[in-house]
Amino acid sequence: MPAIPAWLIEPLWVQFTALLPDRPTYAPTHPLGCHRRRVDDRIVFDKLIQVLRFGCSYEAIADATCSAATIRGRRDEWIRLGAFAQLKQIAMDAYDRLVGLVLDDIAVDGCITKAPGGGDCAGRSPVDRGKQGMKRSIMVDGHGIPLGRVLAGANRHDSPLLAPTLDRLDDLGPLPETIAVHLDAGYDSAVTRTLLAERGLTGKIAHKGDKAPIQAGQRWHVERTNSWHNAFNRLQRCYERTEKVIDAFFDLADAIITVRSLLRRAWTTYRWDTRPTRRR
Repeated sequence: MPAIPAWLIEPLWVQFTALLPDRPTYAPTHPLGCHRRRVDDRIVFDKLIQVLRFGCSYEAIADATCSAATIRGRRDEWIRLGAFAQLKQIAMDAYDRLVGLVLDDIAVDGCITKAPGGGDCAGRSPVDRGKQGMKRSIMVDGHGIPLGRVLAGANRHDSPLLAPTLDRLDDLGPLPETIAVHLDAGYDSAVTRTLLAERGLTGKIAHKGDKAPIQAGQRWHVERTNSWHNAFNRLQRCYERTEKVIDAFFDLADAIITVRSLLRRAWTTYRWDTRPTRRR
């Protein structure tokens, strides 16, 4: 069973391999010239996709083609190169160029997931009997494309994470003159309104005590993106302990979400000779 379909993983791999430096199959510095053959990058990439999607351990996904130590080592090598962050940025730039990011209506929300192994981004979860959990504060555009995130312990409130999350807007280049930020009732405070006013943003904040269907607004995009992230079991139940590794998996998941949305929206927007007969 493939982790993600071939029509989605192939464009991701083509772009990802272009970011990697050329490496010889055998190490030229080996004194006897008979060093073990280097495992192909495509094999390791597929293994990381499976770990992300299924949430299994590296030992469980390892086989005769690739060991768990090789998966971890190549993962750390690609993190040092910044390959995962670049892949996410390239995917978002392509979406912005072909479809267009909706930046005049953005949404921010927090989501608590499990973190049984603890680590840099773990804390006592207030919704899971004090067990270790992780909170992510994510920002999405008007169609739910992930724009940025902040990771913290599950015991952190959403409101203090709003400012560092909005700081991710600085990486997006030219912005619309008017930006509406859609928030749930957890952000309903004078501190949040002052923060948005200082940044020149318009707040669309739900009021505490009011029924959700009456004031749902445009927040459903960020809720849907949270469910997309939770479909990757490695993010829903995170055993990674270091923040840089968690960020790498989130960047890979964001790239998958963005490319999938790009292919589906391009099907209804453009026409080309090899266009599929139905939307994926």
